Amino acid sequence: MVTYKTITPLFPTYAQTAAMIKAVSGYTKKSVHGMISEIRGQSGTPQKPVDWSIPNSWIDERLSGEYAEIANKIWSQDNHVLNPRHSYGTYMFINNGNLMTVDMQGCWQPSAKGKAFLKGDKTVLRELDDAEAILQLLELLSVRGQAKNGDLLPEWITYLRQNSKWNSERACKSTLYARLVNLVDRKLVKRNGIVYQITDSGQKWLDDLPQTKLRDPLDDIMDSVVRYNEQQKALLSEQLHNMNPYHFEILIGQLLQAMGYEDVTVTKASGDKGIDVIGNVQVGITRITEVVQVKRMQNSVNRPLIDQLRGALPYHKAIRGTLITTSKFSSGCAEAANYPGAAPITLIDGSRLIELLIENGVGIKRNNSLELLSIDMSVFEEQTED
Repeated sequence: MVTYKTITPLFPTYAQTAAMIKAVSGYTKKSVHGMISEIRGQSGTPQKPVDWSIPNSWIDERLSGEYAEIANKIWSQDNHVLNPRHSYGTYMFINNGNLMTVDMQGCWQPSAKGKAFLKGDKTVLRELDDAEAILQLLELLSVRGQAKNGDLLPEWITYLRQNSKWNSERACKSTLYARLVNLVDRKLVKRNGIVYQITDSGQKWLDDLPQTKLRDPLDDIMDSVVRYNEQQKALLSEQLHNMNPYHFEILIGQLLQAMGYEDVTVTKASGDKGIDVIGNVQVGITRITEVVQVKRMQNSVNRPLIDQLRGALPYHKAIRGTLITTSKFSSGCAEAANYPGAAPITLIDGSRLIELLIENGVGIKRNNSLELLSIDMSVFEEQTED
């Protein structure tokens, strides 16, 4: 029989799981599910909106009797770590992990496994991590060192399509983000902006895995692919820094064309008010002109360049601009780029530029010759059942 990973879509943190186990113990499973269904069926109206982030303001107004009692216990447990509005994922995880059981009186109580979970038993935690592909994600971060959500997604999608029932990109994104939140909450991973990095505790959690746990050969293949792709990204970054300035502007023009811009023009060296590339793009039903200034430099870009670009917009009859650099932007640039009442300026630093080049196939090629075969055990499982 096939054992699927990542079986819980709305994956909670373990702190939220512990809070719910403690809060709902002694109630019937039917009552807990009924409370969740009652909340999920609620919605606000334009005339009477509801701020679901503040349970104190809606629980007693929207719920009554035992449902209100359960919801208040969930919310008050462990310093408000779990909003009852979002407790369905935790409920499913408790079910999938067999962390609670029904006693002789028909009440929901922590199972032996659930009690061990509440005590932080490492064997139980690792079992849950393995079932939900937490260990796989942690290994992926261990290989990369640090990565953005989008960097992890291709390998994550490949893994899920081999080992779970999740196929759509949207579902894969959701499962990835939820598990990253879980790891950050446990301090096995740290987050800096949009970048995730495994911590020393996270690496130790991996290193302490039983040696009897065999590594899937596919993991080694994917690790090699990740390392190769990182090398190619580094080489692409090096080429961007070393190429002829005008050729760099031409490359940006090719990128805009690949992204759907029309009438893209790389301007001449003078008389352009500092603008390097101009293009038209369809935004909804409106066709607008956008101007781009590129800065191939080592030092960070400062605010005056944003003001300069914004001042050049009327000259080209443009309503917005983009500033692209191979380096980074200094502090204060983001605020200046989106200053209220001023024309918006999009900022693209070196890392984001490489992402866009890869996404649009400019300056980089995808090798589709690698073919991996995996047996579909579900076919044989169905035959056996028949």
